Amino acid sequence: MRADWASKDFYKVLGVGKDADQAAIKKAYRKLARENHPDSNPGDQKKHDTFKAVAEAYDVVGDPEKRKKYDEMRSLYSSGVGFGGGAPGGGGFGGGFDLNDLFGDRGRGGGGGGGGFGDVFSDLFGGGGGGRTRTQSRARKGQDVETTATIGFTDAIDGVTISLRLTSDAACATCQGTGGKPGTKPHVCPECEGTGFVVAGQGGAFSMNEPCPRCRGRQLVYDEACPTCHGSGRGTSSRSIQARIPAGVKDGQKIRLKGKGAPGENGGPAGDLLVTVKVGKHRVFGRSGDNLTLDVPVSFDEAVLGAEIKIPTLGGAPVTLKIPAGTPNGRTFRVRGKGVTRRDGTKGDLLATVEVHVPATVDAATREAVEAYRAATAGRPLRTNLFEGA
Repeated sequence: MRADWASKDFYKVLGVGKDADQAAIKKAYRKLARENHPDSNPGDQKKHDTFKAVAEAYDVVGDPEKRKKYDEMRSLYSSGVGFGGGAPGGGGFGGGFDLNDLFGDRGRGGGGGGGGFGDVFSDLFGGGGGGRTRTQSRARKGQDVETTATIGFTDAIDGVTISLRLTSDAACATCQGTGGKPGTKPHVCPECEGTGFVVAGQGGAFSMNEPCPRCRGRQLVYDEACPTCHGSGRGTSSRSIQARIPAGVKDGQKIRLKGKGAPGENGGPAGDLLVTVKVGKHRVFGRSGDNLTLDVPVSFDEAVLGAEIKIPTLGGAPVTLKIPAGTPNGRTFRVRGKGVTRRDGTKGDLLATVEVHVPATVDAATREAVEAYRAATAGRPLRTNLFEGA
């Protein structure tokens, strides 16, 4: 079928003269490709056909080496030399010229491959347009995988490496993702003609491409489906991985681990792993942003007379907190640099809030002391402001 291209005038298709330079050819191709691209003209078969013809022409005359051989072939074709009476035929032309050199078909016979009309449609349609002569399935990125991990409060502050057991979608182990029975040969999907997609929603204001329902975007179909996956090409994969949870992660935060998701298809990259982190509670400490929080019980006399007390830090040595005389209940003190590690390596603070402790029961000596305090402070109007303007 490729031999009949000798009868085609690729210069005319692109609207340029035979003596046009490469810049003019490229400019003409880009203009026509934009005007006739299938994505911009859904449902317009005439423009689709024009787009393919333009791509076909540019694949040849847009390459200086191919263009030289094409011009030579056209010259021989017009004179009828090497075609058996003027009709395009086999690959030989005499003088060492081979039609397969122009269209990149040597790879079909076991030699070096590459180039050719199939490649241009591989670029234009994501691996499909040239499927009638040579089609390869597109490389596809693996799916992203989501999971949840629960870690301790201290691990969230310091960072931790955890082990995760993942079960994800993967290529079928029997058919390696092709969907065909091993040992059977594929052929180009007749529904999408090897493009891997079909146009959906024609007739409305908008249309879009979607994977071909018959070949599932693989561009190829098999006469016999894989007995394991029944033609879907999909299976499951279970594996264990080590995941690093960074220091300072928050409860509910999602961590993206590149390349740790489902394996790709046909050489495509693996997807990502999205880990939603659940952080457990701590018996003593809490968290507010990049700061740690701590409720510190103090006695009545410490709040009234003042004191120096020891308070804990998370994972470090205790520090001394100075309580001034007359400290009210609920006052918060800031201890610099004893909080959560930030991304830049700095740390938040420890926020210590005092809670004045009131004993539930008192002995005789304590009662006597408190009654003496009551007598000493009698008459002081603590609640006067409550009744102003009432």
